[in-house]
Amino acid sequence: MSIRLWDVKTGQQKAKLDGHSNWVNSICYSPDGTTLASGSGDNSIRLWDVKTGQQKAKLDGHSNTVYSICYSPDGTTLASGSADNSIRLWDVKTGQQKAKLDGHSNTVTSICYSPDGTTLASGSADNSIRLWDVKTGQQKAKLDGHSNTVYSICYSPDGTTLASGSADNSIRLWDVKTGQQKAKLDGHSNAVTSICYSPDGTTLASGSADNSIRLWDVKTGQQKAKLDGHSNAVTSICYSPDGTTLASGSADNSIRLWDVKTGQQKAKLDGHSNAVTSICYSPDGTTLASGSADNSIRLWDVKTGQQKAKLDGHSNAVTSICYSPDGTTLASGSADNSIRLWDVKTGQQKAKLDGHSNAVTSICYSPDGTTLASGSADNSIRLWDVKTGQQKAKLDGHSNAVTSICYSPDGTTLASGSADSSIRLWDVKTGQQKAKLDGHSSTVYSVNFSPDGNTLASGSDDNSIRLWNVKTSKEILKSDSSYKRLLAQFNIPLQNSSLLPNVNPDRTILRICQNPLLEASGSLILQGQFINHQGKDLKPLFKSKGSCFLEDLKQK
Repeated sequence: MSIRLWDVKTGQQKAKLDGHSNWVNSICYSPDGTTLASGSGDNSIRLWDVKTGQQKAKLDGHSNTVYSICYSPDGTTLASGSADNSIRLWDVKTGQQKAKLDGHSNTVTSICYSPDGTTLASGSADNSIRLWDVKTGQQKAKLDGHSNTVYSICYSPDGTTLASGSADNSIRLWDVKTGQQKAKLDGHSNAVTSICYSPDGTTLASGSADNSIRLWDVKTGQQKAKLDGHSNAVTSICYSPDGTTLASGSADNSIRLWDVKTGQQKAKLDGHSNAVTSICYSPDGTTLASGSADNSIRLWDVKTGQQKAKLDGHSNAVTSICYSPDGTTLASGSADNSIRLWDVKTGQQKAKLDGHSNAVTSICYSPDGTTLASGSADNSIRLWDVKTGQQKAKLDGHSNAVTSICYSPDGTTLASGSADSSIRLWDVKTGQQKAKLDGHSSTVYSVNFSPDGNTLASGSDDNSIRLWNVKTSKEILKSDSSYKRLLAQFNIPLQNSSLLPNVNPDRTILRICQNPLLEASGSLILQGQFINHQGKDLKPLFKSKGSCFLEDLKQK
C-alpha cells in the first residue's frame, strides 16, 4: 500500500510514501514532475510533493476503487476512473471535483486520447469501443465487433487507425473517421492482453494469454512473426524508443527483449519472484524499469541485460511505476496505501506520501507539475504539493473507490472515475465538485481528457466507453450532429495507446494517460497501462509525459 522512490545508481530507497489504506493502483507525475498523483483501492486520490514526499492533497468522492488517473495536458485538471463506474474531473489547484461522467454499462478497461485531444477512445467489458467528444462529453461513435471484453486499444502514429485487442482472442483495426472495421487479425488462441504500435506505425505488436507475442503488418493485416519463449501469459509489451527492440513482461516472472527485425530473443531478464506486472523504458532507452507482484521494482541495463538495481521498500504489491518527465525520479504506487518517490540516480527513496486509508488506485500530475492528484479505494481524491509533500486538499463525494483520475489540459479541472459508477469533475482551485456524470452501470476504470480539454473519455466495467462534453457534462452520442466532425479529429499518437487486462476487478489495475507519449521525460504513466496486481494481464499504457502506470507501453 506504499510507494517507494529508489536511487537508480545505488539501488537505495530514497523515500516511502505512505497514506493509502489499500492497493495503490495507479500513479502519475505532473507535467513538470514536481508532484506525484496516486489512485488507490481505498477510493481516494492523493497528491504528493516529489521533493519532500509529503502529501499535498487528498481527493475524495469516489465510492469505489480508483483504477486510473490522468492529468490534463496543461496539468490543471486531474481525471479519475473508478469501480464506482464514474469518471471524475478534479481541479488540481482547489482539489474540488469539477465534473462526474456517467454512462458506461460495464467496466471501462482502456482509454486513449486522439492526438489532438478532441476525442477519447475507450474499450470496455461490454465488448464495445467508443469514441467520445471531449468537449461535449457526448459519445461520437460506438464500434461493435468484438464478442468479449476489449482489453486494449491503441492509435496508430498518424491517428487515422485504432487497434483493439480483446478477450475474444482477436485484434481489430478501425478507421477512426468512418468508425468502420478495416481488418480483423486472428491468430492468438487466448485473450489479447496488450497491443502496441511500432514507432513508425507500420507494425502492431500484440501480447496474449496464450503466452505468445505476435507482430502484424498494419497494411496487409498479415502476421509477420510470432515470438515464443514465455511460459505464461504475456502481461505487457513495450517498444524501445528507437523501435528496434520490443520488451515483454510475463506472468512467468521474466522480462524478455526481442529483436524486432529478426524476431529473435535478445535477452531474458530474470530476478522477479512473481509475475511482472509492468515495464517501462527510461527516456533515453538505456534502462528498463519493471514492477512486479513480488512487491519490488527493478532497473535493468538494456545493453547488458544485467540488473542495475532492485528497489525494495513497499510492503505490498507495487501496482504502478512511472518516471518523472526529466527521468530523474521514479514514482511507485502500491497496495500498501502509500506513494513513494525514488531518486533514479541513487536509488534512494526521496519521499513517502501517506494519507490514504486504503489502496492508491491512480495518480496524476498537474500540467505544471506542482501538484499530484491521487485516487484511492478509500473513496477519496487527494491533491499533494509536490515540493513539500503536504496534502493540499481532499476531495470527497464518491461513494466508492476512486479508480481513475485525470487533469484537464489547462489544469483547472480534475476528472475522476469511481466504483460508484459515476464520473465527477472537480474545480482544482476550490476543490468543489463541478459536475457529476452519470451513465455507466458499473465501475469507471479510466477517464482521460482530450488534448483541448473539451471532451472526456471514460471506460467502465460495464464494458462501455463514453465521451462526455466537459462544458455541458452531457454524453456525446453517435447520433449527434457533431459526431462525424469530432470523429475525424479523433487522432491520437500511437504513443498513447493503451491496453487493459481483463481480470477480476478487485485485482485489475487500469491506467490511462493523457499526455502524448513519452515526449516529456519519457515516462509513461497516465495513459497507457493497465495490469493485474497479480500480473495476470497487463496492457501497455500510453506513454506520456508523465510516468508509467503499472505497465507501460512505451512507444517512442
